[in-house]
Amino acid sequence: MEQVQKIHNRVAARLLDHVRNRSTDQAEGLMQVPSASYSDPELWQREMEVIFKRLPILAALSAEISQPGHYKTLDLLGTPILLTRLRDGSVRAMLNVCGHRGMKLAEGQGKCDKFACPYHAWLYGNDGNLLRIAGEDTYGEVEKASFKLKQLPVYERGGMIFVVLTPGLEVDFADFLGGMIEDIEALGFANWHYCGNREIHGANWKVAYDGYLEGYHFAAAHPQTIHARTFSNLAAYDNYGPHQLIGFAQKAMEEKLGQVPQDQLHLHENNGYDFIRTVFPNVSIFVAPEITQIAQLIPGPGVGENRTVLHFIQRQAPQNDEERQANEKMMDWLRDVVDSEDYQLGLKVQEGLESGAFEYITFGRNEPGNQLFHRTLEHYLSKDAAQRLVAEFGSKDAAKAGAHSEGDRLVVAKG
Repeated sequence: MEQVQKIHNRVAARLLDHVRNRSTDQAEGLMQVPSASYSDPELWQREMEVIFKRLPILAALSAEISQPGHYKTLDLLGTPILLTRLRDGSVRAMLNVCGHRGMKLAEGQGKCDKFACPYHAWLYGNDGNLLRIAGEDTYGEVEKASFKLKQLPVYERGGMIFVVLTPGLEVDFADFLGGMIEDIEALGFANWHYCGNREIHGANWKVAYDGYLEGYHFAAAHPQTIHARTFSNLAAYDNYGPHQLIGFAQKAMEEKLGQVPQDQLHLHENNGYDFIRTVFPNVSIFVAPEITQIAQLIPGPGVGENRTVLHFIQRQAPQNDEERQANEKMMDWLRDVVDSEDYQLGLKVQEGLESGAFEYITFGRNEPGNQLFHRTLEHYLSKDAAQRLVAEFGSKDAAKAGAHSEGDRLVVAKG
């Protein structure tokens, strides 16, 4: 907690300096990214295999399945998943596929401790064990354990549930999330109320994600919404490995916080400045006073598409119909802002990128968050290429291919 506060104080103090000097954090130089990286189906497939199927990916918020017996189904990258909460409070993640003939076992979400396959009525417990085969005396003798639902590695911390989409592939979750999960834990999401969600659809997942990583576009894209409260092209960054903490200064920051001691600035999130917390590769968290939005970007089904689920949570459940209706209006408003002012622009960006007008796009020095994101992608993809070269040709050829990426050490330059 103390380390988190120090980071927040440091970022907020830099924001105050930027407000006074009309400056912003900057990277050391410009960065070019091939335009084709947003439309190349082969690269997209590698990103899915190397990153999305091998790293912990957000599947749900703890508040969605808060009680024993609660379950949720979802599809991630064409993988059908069943999440369940067991009696001991732990979470299971399984492929939502009956072991008999491959039927999807469950739909939607709710509360249930047993699942009957809708095709042949095989019965499973919410831990994935096969309990009963319909007409077992005529089916034939089998080991029920061999039909257990396929388990996925699952990790729950900070009120968030992550899965690895490759069965049996355990990862060092604490090492991967690093200080970011401690930052999120300090918010107390584990005990917050789940208000609901909204879905929007947009361009390539990186086109969409790029928009969450900078405030350079606020004045042009959000003149009546975000820019009415928040400076454009003025931000401060910190990072926990590939995960980022991005600070945006409100226009009233100097007035509200100009005399606050630096070691107390961490107490004033949303009252002078706001943070965006990102979890690589596809989560953006915005804690607002009214409601918190957690954007979950799901690539596909094709290279030029993404489906984004906007989850909304609050510290306390609404106490009456008026508060519930206010929540619904706020969720609709935030959905509309992201959709009309970000994602619709992103679809036009996708068209531009696919036109071939320019071979590269260029991220400026004032876009260090985007630069870190794309360096991280390069790191994972080059690391994968090196591993494949080692497997096929040996380590010497891998070294010749430049297998070691600068992304092994990820640092955002401050300016």
